[in-house]
Amino acid sequence: MRLLAFLSLLALVLQESGTASLPRKERKRREEQMPREGDSFEVLPLRNDVLNPDNYGEVIDLSNYEELTDYGDQLPEVKVTSFAPATRISPAKSTTAPRTPSSNPTMTRPTTAGPLLSSQPNHGLPTCLVCVCLGSSVYCDDIDLEDIPPLPRRTAYLYARFNRISRIRAEDFEGLTKLKRIDLSSNLISSIDNDAFRLLHALQDLILPENQLEALPVLPSGIEILDVRQNRLRSSGIQPVAFRAMEKLQFLYLSDNLLDSIPGPLPLSLRSVHLQNNLIETMQRDVFCDPEEHKYTRRQLEDIRLDGNPINLSLFPSAYFCLPRLPIGRFI
Repeated sequence: MRLLAFLSLLALVLQESGTASLPRKERKRREEQMPREGDSFEVLPLRNDVLNPDNYGEVIDLSNYEELTDYGDQLPEVKVTSFAPATRISPAKSTTAPRTPSSNPTMTRPTTAGPLLSSQPNHGLPTCLVCVCLGSSVYCDDIDLEDIPPLPRRTAYLYARFNRISRIRAEDFEGLTKLKRIDLSSNLISSIDNDAFRLLHALQDLILPENQLEALPVLPSGIEILDVRQNRLRSSGIQPVAFRAMEKLQFLYLSDNLLDSIPGPLPLSLRSVHLQNNLIETMQRDVFCDPEEHKYTRRQLEDIRLDGNPINLSLFPSAYFCLPRLPIGRFI
């Protein structure tokens, strides 16, 4: 009994001596952490929850993973709101009828101010949306056009090649007084209204090769280049004095047609005339030269092609005595 009391007293002395040996701040901290009488909380037992391969299943329990909420294909509902503040209009002040949705909406034609006003071709769109408009030039190449589209008033150069245009009407170029060049190569043009080009006084170049023309309309006098190659043009389709008044004509290309004679008289301004690959068998004495003016020389007319025709040029020496060069063709 005395031994037990001695051991208890010794343990108490050792405890007091260990506590006394600690620094004052450490002792105060331990005293504050010790539970006091009347405290309502209990000291929770600590567990070793360090993750390792042996206790992974115990620390993280995945047995009820399938019990998590499944939203399925339900998508969150999104409410679309407008950033602009709503304006309330009282029924008494409203002057327009409410708009109702239409099953057949219509497109409003866009308009632009100024002289470059685009009209609508057969595509249903303004010309400068179907074609390419660059300044005073309009490019409508290879877009399956069947008619000349309405053009801006200031158009000076029109290129509508490789299309399916079959006819040129008098109203197609009405009011286009600034047109200088029309290029309709490689179309299906078979007829041109007689007045289609008459009032185009600024027109200089008329390019119509690779079409199906059998006749020429009235042409303005200011044309400098006329190209009607590879058509079905006949001599009967050219008016007898078609080129006489064209005092500025320099280049006349009529090759690969069905001509049986050289159209004339030809203007003195002419520099080149191509008539190869036709059906020409004869020519007039005055077609190139004036038989009464033996001293006159047409120095400008240097390029005449008659090759590919059945005509024998050696039979008509007086027809080209005034030329600086002999025509190209058959002489035997």
